[in-house]
Amino acid sequence: MTDSRITVVRRGLPLPAAGPGELVVSDDEVRAWALDGRILKRVQQYRVGRLVTERLSTSGRPMLLWALRLMARRCYIVDSEGLEREITIVLLLRWTAQLLGEVIGKNALLRRVERDIAAIANHQPGPTVRRWVGSAAPVYLRSDMSFGVRAGGSVGHIAGVLNELALEVGPPLLLTTAMVPTVRPQVEVRVVGVPEAFWNFRELPSLALNAVFHDEAIRAIDGRRVSLIYQRYSLNNYVGLRLARQLGVPLVIEYNGSEVWMSRHWGRPLKYEQLSSRIELLNVNGADLVVVVSRAMRDELVGRQVASDRILINPNGVDPDRYSPTIDGAAVRASYGFEGKVVIGFISTFQPWHGAEVLARAFVTLIRDRPASRDSVRLLMIGTGPGLAASTRIISDAGLDTCAEFTGLVAQEDGAQYLAACDILASPHVPNPDGSPFFGSPTKLFEYMAMGKAIVASNLDQIGEVLRHGETAWMVAPGDADALSRGLARLVDDRTLRMSLGEAARRDVLAHHTWRAHVRKILDALDTRLRAHVA
Repeated sequence: MTDSRITVVRRGLPLPAAGPGELVVSDDEVRAWALDGRILKRVQQYRVGRLVTERLSTSGRPMLLWALRLMARRCYIVDSEGLEREITIVLLLRWTAQLLGEVIGKNALLRRVERDIAAIANHQPGPTVRRWVGSAAPVYLRSDMSFGVRAGGSVGHIAGVLNELALEVGPPLLLTTAMVPTVRPQVEVRVVGVPEAFWNFRELPSLALNAVFHDEAIRAIDGRRVSLIYQRYSLNNYVGLRLARQLGVPLVIEYNGSEVWMSRHWGRPLKYEQLSSRIELLNVNGADLVVVVSRAMRDELVGRQVASDRILINPNGVDPDRYSPTIDGAAVRASYGFEGKVVIGFISTFQPWHGAEVLARAFVTLIRDRPASRDSVRLLMIGTGPGLAASTRIISDAGLDTCAEFTGLVAQEDGAQYLAACDILASPHVPNPDGSPFFGSPTKLFEYMAMGKAIVASNLDQIGEVLRHGETAWMVAPGDADALSRGLARLVDDRTLRMSLGEAARRDVLAHHTWRAHVRKILDALDTRLRAHVA
């Protein structure tokens, strides 16, 4: 294997298809090899090693490259834009020396963050914060440390709010750590380069980002009039609150759930959990308006002593022109040989709460209980993410590979065409693992409704509030694969019901759940809050 290659893909990016003589693995898999010693069997086994990242400028100084260099004679970082950088032993030694300096310097970083949040907490907004100025520019902050996100609910939400702010207020300024697909040209975009410092520490990069993001924001604003700061809250970030206090303008925080809770239940507990929790509460208590997508999320904040009058429940929405029954899915159907089939569709980033595995098991049950469906029904699972492998395995183990298609990553711009290729769309979300209320507002739900397709969905908290059983969707017990299978069978058999459910769902989403209505509700609530503040 001396002429072979190994390609290691950073977490969050899709795994590309392997070429001849190439092994493609995730960075998590290589870390596992290093921990259990399996990497020793691969010493200098590859001619070339590549680490694939979103952008060279945000790749940091990954010590993972020592493992890659151990396995390959030549080593590179490459990014999605085609740029590459050769990683030599000299460079790795320099990075290692810098890493040792960061081990010593991390306490200084933590002390600086403590000083920042103390200063923000002690800074009371002055009398200039009264009402947002409609003729000035809104500033949107996307400070998330995830890169390479080209599709999914977060993309839909960010673009939806930005595009409607552009129409309702004026051209926004977006400061972001990564590009966001489907944003209108009227939106001015500034990409903030993530600092390389502390990249090999799990949580410290998000804390270090605050200073860099703040300074870049000040340069980008550069004396322009700002109407409001809108921040999609991300772990450990307090730039929006700091800017709002400095500029004397209102702050809207979009809160999509506790990052501390999500790390504990859907990932790994945070090392600096107490500090992260303080920053989280600093933001939601300091904002003029906190926008949440569900009642469960509002109740969670109120339970943490956040004033209920500053919280707006505002479910997600959709662009009804981008997602519409007029979109033609014929080309997608033809590409998969779906002509004459009833197609069950699902679009996802395959996160734990999306229920992809439940849908896979339900489809297996559907075909097992109705053998004739093997020829007439197909499953189309659109997207990629952590749960994709398990879902694929369920289908494969049942011998149904010819009845299901897994598309892999589909760009946000193309998602509607894939949904248009389907006859039934599934939203099989599952309850939270700790028994707490499901706090999500799935963006896919509103996209499904706007497509005018029949929906089978979990009767789970807000999903059951937005959809009405037998009117706009067919509702089933959450997490119950057998119930989901029966719901799918009901719609497979009844084309008339599929059509009536889809038409009613489209009417409902147009009336209540467009991104324009979503943004208008935010602006009205902010205006009311600030007027009350004056009084």
